[in-house]
Amino acid sequence: MSQNIFIKYLVWHFFDTPKGILRGWQNCLRFNLNHWSVPLLLRTWFSPWRRYKSSYGKGFSFSKYFEVFTFNLTSRVIGAIMRSVLIIMGSLAQILVFFAGATVFLTWLVLPLLLVLGFIYGCEILF
Repeated sequence: MSQNIFIKYLVWHFFDTPKGILRGWQNCLRFNLNHWSVPLLLRTWFSPWRRYKSSYGKGFSFSKYFEVFTFNLTSRVIGAIMRSVLIIMGSLAQILVFFAGATVFLTWLVLPLLLVLGFIYGCEILF
């Protein structure tokens, strides 16, 4: 069946291409989450930094126990601080990608209107 080329353009511009833009936007959002490893950082938030931890060993010595405890606690605090910074940076990047995608999507939908308005404005200037 043959259709009017204008109808084909409208279907392409307002149905086919927005689906592709939304798929690309979704891929960018997923990539950003994986790039910053936000889900993994949230799961391991209080894990020791770079897996640095000491073993308590056999026997009981209060000084050794206190030393190992403070080292492990410090390692976990440093890990939590570093992961918090990375989670915040990843979240800010995610927000930036979200708004950039929304801008691209809405701009694509408004382009035909801008074309018509630009044509009308140009005709007004000429005449």
